[in-house]
Parts: sequence; structure tokens; C-alpha cells
Amino acid sequence: MRSATAAPQAATALSRHRAAVAAAFAVQGLLFISLTTRLPRFQRIWDLSELFVSGLLLMVVLLAGAGSALAELAATRMGSASTLRAGFALQAVGLGAVAVAPQRAVFVAGLAVYGLGLGIVDAASNMQAVAVEHRYGRTILPSFHGAWTAGGIVATVVTIAVTRLGLVAGLLPLCVLALGLLAAPLLPAGADTPVAPDVAALDVPWRKIALLGAAMVLFYMVDTAATTWGPVFLKSVHQAPDWLLPLATLPYLVASLATRLAGDAAVARLGAVALVRVGALVACAALAVIVFSPSWPVAVLGFTVLGGSVAVIAPLSFSAAAVVAGGGLDPEARRARVDAVIARFNQFNYVGGLLGAVLTGVVGADSLRPGFAVPMVLILAILPLAGAFRAEPATRHTPS
Repeated sequence: MRSATAAPQAATALSRHRAAVAAAFAVQGLLFISLTTRLPRFQRIWDLSELFVSGLLLMVVLLAGAGSALAELAATRMGSASTLRAGFALQAVGLGAVAVAPQRAVFVAGLAVYGLGLGIVDAASNMQAVAVEHRYGRTILPSFHGAWTAGGIVATVVTIAVTRLGLVAGLLPLCVLALGLLAAPLLPAGADTPVAPDVAALDVPWRKIALLGAAMVLFYMVDTAATTWGPVFLKSVHQAPDWLLPLATLPYLVASLATRLAGDAAVARLGAVALVRVGALVACAALAVIVFSPSWPVAVLGFTVLGGSVAVIAPLSFSAAAVVAGGGLDPEARRARVDAVIARFNQFNYVGGLLGAVLTGVVGADSLRPGFAVPMVLILAILPLAGAFRAEPATRHTPS
């Protein structure tokens, strides 16, 4: 009798964990896009040049990288669930400081705290996601990243709707939402009885993971350029009105969401390698449309196609890296090693962020057209890297 009820209970618990992790991704996307879509507003309020904004973005990216490294240490001691909750608490504090900042120094300090929390949440949420995916025994990472995109879409729509409201009214409710994640039923640390590994001593195939990481760098280079500099591009290049500026981000995110929601089935049907290669070629063409756009509607079209072309690269990178890192291990050792490797793998995210946010801004200091030409060329480097996505599916693990 007990065995007859154990399986449905385990399936119900797994569904709750999956929903909680998806919610974490959604709130992360909501917070991040809520900030980036307000960049032109921050520039105006604090009288920031594009080079100064590039410096702020560099600070956030570097602190996010430090946060990701902290997440690895924290996850081995208290599990990825508690680490994720700590990251959201930091983000809430940082975002609150940004919203109520009475002077530029407080604004910068708030961004710094937010950046640290950003890295912790990025790493820990992906640790949770790959652990849940392992239990399902099939690729579901694109749907988690789709939840991030859905949160970004909500953020963009809300930003448009509250354009005339102050930063306090627009951002403080998001702090409450982030704190609400502290009660989410995340996958507990003891689910696999993980043991803290010495990752450096493990026989991890770092070369293949590095190839996957290089592809993720290229994706985040494009993604960060689009979400961070897209609104500024419409303003500085095409003089679009303020209420239209989020349109650089909204269609991009909508197209990304559609691609990610279809990603699980597309991988099963076409394979990850083909999806990655086609996505890189289409992304190059979309960026060319943006660079040479004669008007803002054409630029928005380019951003839309761009979002639909590359959206599955990041989740497939994490999924493939988890398969490579966890191969041949029993369940007790697998999650600990995968958590540690994913935390390090997540660092590639911020290298891409540096290229997309900082390099695009520096090269595009006089005009963002050449700034967006940088990812237009570099994204083609994914073509020879696509073979690294050829990985075996995760082995199904049924919770006892």
C-alpha cells in the first residue's frame, strides 16, 4: 500500500519543485529587465554618459561573477535552495536602494548589491533546474529559461504602463516579490544526500565544458547587448519617444519565449546541434538588420528576429554541461558535482555580459550602430562550437 502511494506523492512533490524553480527564473527575469528597460531613465536622472553606464554595467557583471563563485561555496555547505533564497534577499535590498537613492553614490551602491545577488541567483537557480531536469530524465531547461523570459516580458509591459510613475512606485513592489521567493518549495539540499566535492580533483571533462561555455559566452554577448542597449539604441540612433523605448526589449523577449517554450520538443525532433547552428546564422542576419536599420520599426523587427534565433542556446548549454559533468556518477555524488560545475560554468554568462554590455557600449560610444556590429560578427563563432551540444540525454531518476 505504501509503495502504491509513494510514486504519486513523489511525482506531486517533483511538480511543486519544478513550479518553484520556474517561479525563481520568472522573478529573476522580471527584476533584471525592470532595471535594464529603465537605463535611459537612470541616465537622465543621474546625468550619466554612455561610458559611465558601461562602467556601471562592468561593475554589475564583475560582482555577478563574484556572486556566482560565492554560490558554489554556499551550495556545498547549505544547498542550492538556501543559496538561491539568500541571492533573492540581496537583490531585494539592492533594488530597494536603487529605487529610493537620494544621490548617485547610493544608486551605485544599490546596483553593486543587486549585482552580487544577481550572480548568486543565476548560479543557484540553474543548479536547481538541472537537478529537477535530472529527475524528469529529459530536456526541460528551455522551459525554465522560458519562465525567465516570461518574467522579462511582464517587466517590459509594466515599465511601459508605469512610465509616468516614479522609481519608488515602479521598483519597490518588485522587492516584495523577490522576498516572496524565500518561501518557495525549492528542491531541498538533502534530496540526493549530496557531499561537498573537491571539483579541482574530479575527473571532469573541462575541455568539452569549455566549448559549451564559449557558446554561452556568445549567446550572452548578444542577449545582453539587446536587453541592455536596445532601448538606448532606439533613443540615440532613431530618436524614438520614451514610451516606445521598451519596444526594443519586448518583441525580443516575446520571440525568445516562443522559441524556448517550443525548445523542449524541438530538441527532441531536430537535435541541439542543428538548432544552435541555424540560430547563429539567423542571429547574424537579424543583427545586420539592426545595424543598418533606417528607422526604429525596422530596428524593432531586427530585435524580434534576434530573440527568436538564439534563445535556446543558454538552456541547452547548461543542460549539456550538466550531462557532461554528471556522467557515470551515482545519485548521491552526482548532484554535488553538477552543482559545483554549474556554478563555475555560470561564469561564462558574465564573460558574455562583459562583451555584450561593456564592449558594445565602448565601441558604440559615438554611435551604437558599430557597437551592435560587434556581436553581429562574433555570433558566427558558434558554428564550429555547435558539435559540443551533441550529448546523451539525462538518465531518469525516480525519487524514493
